Amino acid sequence: MKKIKDKHIQTWQEAIDQDLQHKTLRRALVENELRKIAIKQESASLNTFNFSKNIETLPVTNQEKTGRCWIFAGLNFIRERMAKKYQLKKFEFSQNYIAFYDKLEKINYFIESIDDFLTCDKDDRTLQHILNVGIQDGGQWDMFVALIEKYGLVPKDAMVETKVSSQTRVMNQIINTKLRQYTAKARDIGHVDQLDDLKEKTLKGLYRFLVASFGVPPKSFSFEYVDKDKKYHSIDNITPKQFYQDYVGNDLNDYVSIIHSPTEDKPFYQTYGIAYLGNVVEGKQINHLNLPMDDIKSLILKQMDHEVVWFGCDVGFFGDRETGVWDDQRYDFDDILQMDLSLSKADMLDYAHSRMNHAMVLTGVSLKNDQPTKWKIQNSWGDKHGDKGYYLASDSWFNRFVYQAVINKKYMTDKQHKALETKAVILKPWDPMGALAE
Repeated sequence: MKKIKDKHIQTWQEAIDQDLQHKTLRRALVENELRKIAIKQESASLNTFNFSKNIETLPVTNQEKTGRCWIFAGLNFIRERMAKKYQLKKFEFSQNYIAFYDKLEKINYFIESIDDFLTCDKDDRTLQHILNVGIQDGGQWDMFVALIEKYGLVPKDAMVETKVSSQTRVMNQIINTKLRQYTAKARDIGHVDQLDDLKEKTLKGLYRFLVASFGVPPKSFSFEYVDKDKKYHSIDNITPKQFYQDYVGNDLNDYVSIIHSPTEDKPFYQTYGIAYLGNVVEGKQINHLNLPMDDIKSLILKQMDHEVVWFGCDVGFFGDRETGVWDDQRYDFDDILQMDLSLSKADMLDYAHSRMNHAMVLTGVSLKNDQPTKWKIQNSWGDKHGDKGYYLASDSWFNRFVYQAVINKKYMTDKQHKALETKAVILKPWDPMGALAE
């Protein structure tokens, strides 16, 4: 390794002193944010909230200070069929109900996973990954389906939000403290067949904590609603599973996760799973079909002829929360900074620069010559930003930062159906395709 020497700094500084563009930038950044300086004013006209295809949806929701976007996006996707079926102008499922059981199942999944690491070295990479990740709010589509298949659904007024369910940071810290304590005790015992009492005690204690934090999940409830014609309806004494099966429609297994991971280790038209990623033990397993981006867009557009689309992306780049626009062509960091910042999508994934971190719902698109130019998005960050809570993504941003979509199998080609039947390659727990949407 070579150290930085004084002569290096002197040479660099002399070059900077002769650079008028750098001096101008330096002056501008005294009072201005870097992102604002890099905005290209001439791109504004391309980011208007007008779309050639626009699906009318119910009002936006708000995940508050939590990482439950995947739950909100999933329930926002499902509620549109409820709105159409029962002529509803306003409706939400209880996100708190799903989040309660997600936490409970993740706790059990973590505890059961530790069975595989009772005697390994403490610095075993997989064990350390499991411990570092711990219990989070985030999740994946197949985890969402697993919860609904086991526990059903309830309307929002059957299990309303609490302060803790809307601000989960401290709660997650406490849960992870107990799970790491469990791991230490389990490894001291060292034998799977001697852990039943410790597992029961840990689960019981954390269940009590979840009930205190989230409330008691209902075993039955009444579904009351007023339709668009202002007519009142009531369905009494229904269980969450009955509500899902008989009133919502239990066809979620018709939908599959498709991903775009153009890395050398993941050939297209192959399915992938992720080791030690899930929530419901013996529930639906995470399964991704890797496809080229053109295939993904084609499938999304087919589905958007009929309904909205759940999708996962990285919202950490080239976004403006106030205007609600994600557009990589709107910023000119390279020229402003005189610096090449280019990275391919494969390199972004391989070298830890980007991965999926947020799930939302696609509700519109603009097409020119049958090709998308921009996409309309229903977010779950409330209605104070963007276009009353709706956001926009340019197609170039979509190509770079969208990693996942959920599509009904009926829109797939024969080639895609055949690929869906391939035996899943199990990826390592830290693979970027195992990232959780938060």
